[in-house]
Amino acid sequence: MILVLGGTSDSLEICSELNKIFNLKYTLSVTTEYGRDLALGYARNVILGKLTKDDMKKFIKENKVKQIIDATHPYAIEVSKNAIECSKESNIEYVRYERKSLIEGITYPNIYVVDTIEEACEIANQKGNNIFIGTGSKNLDKYVERIKNKKLIARVLPTSEVIKSCEDLGLNGDNIIAMKGPFSKTINMEMYKQYKIDLVITKESGVAGGFLEKVDAADILDIPVVIIKRETIDYPKVINDVKEIRNFIMI
Repeated sequence: MILVLGGTSDSLEICSELNKIFNLKYTLSVTTEYGRDLALGYARNVILGKLTKDDMKKFIKENKVKQIIDATHPYAIEVSKNAIECSKESNIEYVRYERKSLIEGITYPNIYVVDTIEEACEIANQKGNNIFIGTGSKNLDKYVERIKNKKLIARVLPTSEVIKSCEDLGLNGDNIIAMKGPFSKTINMEMYKQYKIDLVITKESGVAGGFLEKVDAADILDIPVVIIKRETIDYPKVINDVKEIRNFIMI
């Protein structure tokens, strides 16, 4: 049995690759109802819920897991750390799929690269009035708490659960763009213009997350961009191409 830790479109592509291997048994773990709905189109066995380290160790033992494939979001640091520790303690293989960083290739000069949300909020408080939050709904409370006297426009998934969480933070229809991405450069440009955006905050999400399209749209409109870097982890084994996963599968 292989345990695939999901949460990105990449994890679904990985499942597509695993499906090509005859009689391979694996389970895909996701954390949201929306993620499960998508996952059921790719994986036969899907479990829903946030796995703690103890949950993960229990699942590994009960299901005789031989390998963990970590395809969680680049910012789901705690899950990855737990998975690495579980693999060592359970003496099983761990493989991390990591999207390549694109920051070094950006030529647009009007960017601010930071390490934390707190740093991003500090810049937002100094620059701009209509702040585009392109990091999803997670940690949206931190932006609401730390960015004062500005209009926040958050682009989030179009699910009732997510929209309610935004409303609970005091955001309304003027502050919420509920759409599923990734988005093209043109769509991003139109959104920036429609909402009179003068500062964009995004994560370093990689190609699959539409990261470059957000930056390129801002470049054309001369809007400053704050980029929150990924935390660096010393992964035991990393691949950057989904196609490579089949070379590391333990059958």
